[in-house]
Amino acid sequence: MNLSKGIVAAFFFVVFLRGGPLAHCQLTPTFYDQTCPNVSSIIRNVIATELATDARIGGSLIRLHFHDCFVNGCDASLLLDNSDTIVSEKEAGGNNNSARGFDVVDRMKALLESACPATVSCADILTIAAEESVVLAGGPNWTSFTNVSLNNNSDLVALSGAHTFGRAKCSTFNFRLYNFSGSGAPDPSLDATFLAALQQLCPQGGDGDVITDLDLTTPDVFDSNYYSNLQANRGLLQTDQELFSTVGADDIIALVNTFSANQTAFFESFVESMIRMGNLSPLTGTEGEIRLNCSVVNANLAGPDSSLVSSI
Repeated sequence: MNLSKGIVAAFFFVVFLRGGPLAHCQLTPTFYDQTCPNVSSIIRNVIATELATDARIGGSLIRLHFHDCFVNGCDASLLLDNSDTIVSEKEAGGNNNSARGFDVVDRMKALLESACPATVSCADILTIAAEESVVLAGGPNWTSFTNVSLNNNSDLVALSGAHTFGRAKCSTFNFRLYNFSGSGAPDPSLDATFLAALQQLCPQGGDGDVITDLDLTTPDVFDSNYYSNLQANRGLLQTDQELFSTVGADDIIALVNTFSANQTAFFESFVESMIRMGNLSPLTGTEGEIRLNCSVVNANLAGPDSSLVSSI
């Protein structure tokens, strides 16, 4: 299951290609086989090269895909810069000075435009990059497609497992260390030893930009240890630990226990949930375009934002 052709068939929608003469309303696992057969290997090679100097990039790229899909659907709008007509999502809360990897996506797009001009959409680049990041970290690939909606608990727990790799800033969790919910005390769900280590790393009033591993056990490997950490009260983010520590959430806790004990079950559920997420509100027909530069709409390439052309 870890061997990947990088097809990411679940998300290769003809309708996902942002318009143009080839837009249809079908799903196909082989859409780029003729028009850009090396799309996945190009993206994979960019990530592999980046990993040599930036172990965080896999987690950063899958986060871009998540944040894009959960705001108005998977349309790569997250990649757009500010312009006279666009308020960039990059500067929204949760993204500003936090979301990263945009320069890596730019390099992918530049190589793809050279190999297959005006063919691969920016949304598909994010989708493929998410899968290749998981595969390069030892996780599963996904090569089938379906069109169903997210279904609350199982998808919530499975998709949260993406925090099995990547990093987080002290500013995203230090409220748990000293004054949780205004109590003047740490979050009681934190393991005492883990709490002490985090307080040393993130002292009160210290640098909020200091980063630490989301998964302290295997920080750069895509596996089920994320769930084992939750069982040991060592979930870094409050939203992670709540999956296991919320009183009465028996169905969610049961899923955490299942995924901790059975990595195959986690991988299978994660793949299904990633496919569902990728089906969130794709643009159809002529509702969009294949951007030549992911940070600017094509109409602006020769206008006020023409300086961005150099990044394609």
